[in-house]
This record gives sequence, structure tokens and C-alpha cells, in this order.
Amino acid sequence: MNFIATPLAGCFILEPNVILDERGYFMESFNEQTFQKATGQSVHFVQDNQSFSTKGVLRGLHYQTSEYAQAKLVRVLSGSVLDVAVDIRPDSPTYGQHFSTELSAENQRQFFVPRGFAHGFLVLSETATFFYKCDNFYNKASEGGISYNDQTINIDWDFPTENLIVSEKDKVLPNLENAKKVW
Repeated sequence: MNFIATPLAGCFILEPNVILDERGYFMESFNEQTFQKATGQSVHFVQDNQSFSTKGVLRGLHYQTSEYAQAKLVRVLSGSVLDVAVDIRPDSPTYGQHFSTELSAENQRQFFVPRGFAHGFLVLSETATFFYKCDNFYNKASEGGISYNDQTINIDWDFPTENLIVSEKDKVLPNLENAKKVW
């Protein structure tokens, strides 16, 4: 597996070694020892989540606060998405900055988003199945979120605004300045 560091400390793109033959393919999607050696981070995943969405669905930007903060390893099982992480660690030199990458069933890439980041994605294909591992259990009282169109973060979703499909809950998320602190 190839690990690619991003400009945001702690975030990595993972490119698996895909073995193809006449039967199809095989790949190792996660190995805790390999991950720890390559990233220097100790992560133990405890919950898997999956969603199905149609083109233009934007989910995010979400995170969990305090002791319920979550690291995520995300990937796309079918279709493609623009995946985004925003650094919301108060003492980080990249606080308020974001990184985005395209994840697809075709490129088999994964994106590791550590604790202290808001996360969201936009479906680029007709449909997409999105899968992610979390290192902490979900806690409703610890939910946090930031508006996908916060001017200070300035994410280029590269998608017509009028075609975005955003939940009512996500439409009213605060900007970064007024959002819950991650810790």
C-alpha cells in the first residue's frame, strides 16, 4: 500500500496494491500494522458506516467533539465523490484549511481523516456507495458541523450550486467561527 501525505498534518491518501487477474481483483484495504508504520499513528477502528447517495448529494461538513472525536478511513465502493477534510484543531498551523481529493471505485483510493477534522463529500457520479471506518463510537450529543459553503474555508466543490442536494440539517450548520469546538 502506498501512503501519500497531504498538506494537512495527519491526513493521508492510501493507494492499495490491486492484484488483477482473469478472475477480477484482490486488494488489502486495511492493515493496522502497515498503517501504523507508514503514518506513525495508532488507530483502532470500532465502527463501520455506509451510505448510498445520488449525484449532487453533499453530506457535511461533520465531526464529533471532545472524547467522542473520530478518526475516519473513508472510501467509495461504487461511483465517485469529491472528499473534503477541514482542519479544525484550534492549535494547528493549518487551522481552517481544507484538502480535497476524488475517491472512486475505479481508483480504489482511501482517505484517512484524523481526529480534529470536519469531513464531508459530494457525489460526482450518478450514484455512489460511500464506506468509512471510525475509531470512536457515534455520540449524538457530541455532533458538530460547519457549513459546506463557509466563506473563510472557501471550498471549491466544482459543482453547480443550484444542483446541490443538501439535507435541511446541513443547510443550517454554522460557519467555522461559530461552530462547536472540537475540543
